[in-house]
Amino acid sequence: MRLAGFYLCVVVVVLLPMVFPNNYFVTVVGISAGLHAILAVGLNLLMGYAGQISLGHAAFFGMGAYSSAILTTRFAWPGVWAMLAGLMVTAVLAWVLARPILRLRGHYLAMATLGFGVIIHVIMVQATSWTGGPDGLTGIPPLNLLGWVVDSDTRWYIVIAATMLLAIWLSLNLIDSRIGRALRAVHGSEFAAQMLGINTSRAKTQVFIVSALFAAFAGSLFAHQQGFVSPDSFSLTISVELVTMVVLGGMASTFGAAGGAITLTLLHAGLVVFQDYEMLIHGVLLMAVMIFMPQGLFVGLSQAIRKIGHGLRSGNRP
Repeated sequence: MRLAGFYLCVVVVVLLPMVFPNNYFVTVVGISAGLHAILAVGLNLLMGYAGQISLGHAAFFGMGAYSSAILTTRFAWPGVWAMLAGLMVTAVLAWVLARPILRLRGHYLAMATLGFGVIIHVIMVQATSWTGGPDGLTGIPPLNLLGWVVDSDTRWYIVIAATMLLAIWLSLNLIDSRIGRALRAVHGSEFAAQMLGINTSRAKTQVFIVSALFAAFAGSLFAHQQGFVSPDSFSLTISVELVTMVVLGGMASTFGAAGGAITLTLLHAGLVVFQDYEMLIHGVLLMAVMIFMPQGLFVGLSQAIRKIGHGLRSGNRP
């Protein structure tokens, strides 16, 4: 079933550019939604499968973006090397933070991750000599992949769509692995998981690092695609939106997280004409999903389709 879902995603990604009427849809549907899907799939590993809330995920997104921006503009590093350096820094910081932060639970964990996100955002604003402060950094060069310069919307669509598919594939394989089974056990009952011999601290640390790396990689792509970064792109609001994407699509569902990210991105684009009422419509939609489909929009729809299919098969039996 999961493999069929992945193949369906591949088909959609390949066919979608053929129906795009103009570059606006390439930018919004293909690039922005793809980046958000990468972020949501990574966060879903932490929230949906391990059951660990994070309100500071935009910090890792920003770390990847600023690493690429600073190293390419101030030190003339090649984009790929800057991206790898950002991933290494993010992995180390995530590992350092994971042990103390993931000992907390519930509201305490949410507040701790929120505090981390605020600290990183303040550094982005205040370290003007490195980050450009509130004005941000400009002049970030296009990404160069072995001589292939990603300098058009079509090329960025190819890169980000391929990265999104890779993120989904990695997530599906991870949750079916031994680590994934350990994460689901931790989510169900951490105490019971420990009684079964699972090193819960190590499992949570590993998924925290992987989730952070997904975000940092997306941040590096974002920096090169935009050619500009500023602290506003990595604020608390972004962290809350990422959590909303995961919850909206359906936690503990890789396809649901990606679908929730794409849906919310399209909703943002569609509500431009209702900008004054955007948050109101946002809130009403989220409340409706939580009331009528508490398991998430895409998970709920898939379950409903399966029930209908099962009913039709049962009705055809003699």
